[in-house]
Amino acid sequence: MKGVILHGGRGTRLRPLTHTGPKQLIPIANKPMSQYALEDLREAGIKDIAIVLGDVAPEKVTEYYGDGAKFGVKIKYIHQGEPKGIAHAVGLTRDFVGDEPFVVYLGDNLLKDGIVHLVKQFETSKSEGQIALCKVPNPSAFGVAEVRDGKIVRLVEKPKVPPSDLALVGVYMFRRSIFDAIDGLKPSWRGELEITEAIQRLIDMDLTVRSHVVSGWWKDTGRPEDILEANQLVLSDLNSFNKGRLEGDVTITGRIGIEYGTLIKTGCTLRGPLIIGKNCEIGPETYVGPYTSIGDNVVIRGGEIENSIVLDDTVIECRRRIVDSLIGKGSRVISNEVNLPRGHKLIIGENTFISL
Repeated sequence: MKGVILHGGRGTRLRPLTHTGPKQLIPIANKPMSQYALEDLREAGIKDIAIVLGDVAPEKVTEYYGDGAKFGVKIKYIHQGEPKGIAHAVGLTRDFVGDEPFVVYLGDNLLKDGIVHLVKQFETSKSEGQIALCKVPNPSAFGVAEVRDGKIVRLVEKPKVPPSDLALVGVYMFRRSIFDAIDGLKPSWRGELEITEAIQRLIDMDLTVRSHVVSGWWKDTGRPEDILEANQLVLSDLNSFNKGRLEGDVTITGRIGIEYGTLIKTGCTLRGPLIIGKNCEIGPETYVGPYTSIGDNVVIRGGEIENSIVLDDTVIECRRRIVDSLIGKGSRVISNEVNLPRGHKLIIGENTFISL
């Protein structure tokens, strides 16, 4: 089988973070979210992968992944450019896929249990398609499947009145027949070629489309709060490690990951789960709380931070409490005030300067 990772879209709900790069490169627990998709494909034995690029800084994607060798896979890049829908992006992979079955994985989706079992099911079946489903409290925000007696009878994209609570997870498995279904599509009311309509055409042609309801968690990271929740879920499985250096009196509780070159200064309190990247300087007298991911080359002096994601090359020097925040690469958050308010919520882009 071959793999396809969709890396397009404009990520408008994640602006300003997505003004300077694609949303799929935003890190979850210090790893770009699309890398989780790539690793899931690799673990399922799929090493021939196409990444479909959008029009938001595609060069950052190619720079990070290269030819795939450092990840143990082979990567081909396909340019979609302007977002015209998932089905349109899938249609661009026709030559890459050839006659082989393939997996389509949305690069902004995370699955706790991976896809190994799904791939095995599809490989041994005679189905023309297979979709992953997950029960959600807000199905109108997703593509939704109506299932009767274990069989998919209807798919609807973001319905006002959902026929079920089973949302389509961003992982699809197809054979070559999906391209015939895509060829007959017309843009939806959203101006896109909908993958739900393409799969519905397979069903209408009496071709078998299997479904599987995932048992572990699934996150579609379209909003800042989704990214923070995904960060929490991934960090919950963190295995502790310390490759850095602790200076003086440091209090550590819970699962903590500290990378090479990082210095934790005296008087700091670290409470996990949390991960700190390479060549960081934390402290003195600084609190870093649970569910926080700190990227590389970050300096944090004084104050408190928890349940947040801090990207590379950021400086935070303020005696304040920062919570539930996404702080973009190269940002500076400083304060000359002494008083500590209860908290600040920040969602800021790259190279931002804030004085609180």
